[in-house]
Amino acid sequence: MRLYSSPTSPYVRKVHVVLRETEQWDDVEMAPSGGTPLDSGTNPVALNPLGKIPTLERDNGATIYDSRVICRFLDDRVQAGLYATGARQWELLTLEATADGILDAVILMVYERRLRPEDKQFQPWIDGQWRKVETALDTLERRWMSHLSGKLNIGQIAIGCALGYLDLRFEDRNWRKGRDDLAKFYDTFSQRDSMIATVPQG
Repeated sequence: MRLYSSPTSPYVRKVHVVLRETEQWDDVEMAPSGGTPLDSGTNPVALNPLGKIPTLERDNGATIYDSRVICRFLDDRVQAGLYATGARQWELLTLEATADGILDAVILMVYERRLRPEDKQFQPWIDGQWRKVETALDTLERRWMSHLSGKLNIGQIAIGCALGYLDLRFEDRNWRKGRDDLAKFYDTFSQRDSMIATVPQG
């Protein structure tokens, strides 16, 4: 299999962590890719019409994307149990969606600053995206901490990667303030071998 990826993408990092935690890392060839909404660059547009990463080209079967689909496939491939069963699986899927929603908002903030000329940047838009992040983080602190403990699951991986990306891009906004339990989770989770090996660069 071939994974189109970038070392700075938090969505790719989530897949990398799953690969390492489920002992499938050696089953996948890494294909460096990159681009932006303005220029698809080396992203695999022929395989993923959205021109995004991660994209997983399988040996047998259609190419699949995005990170949630790829992680679910990898979990199923070795029956790792990261998504649980019964009612809990829907909670873990929702937790993963929350993490990806945080990343969606943060990346929109990054693109607003990086791709627009300074005189065209819209601060209320940036502020609105950050409010989404704060609301999600507050909800995690109040309602979801029980899912971030115990046996490794996709919620822990997804939230861990999202918080790591906040540190990378917006450390100055101090997401830890007022969220002691969430900060404690991340400080512990970030020391896993899979997280240390996939710290984003750039």
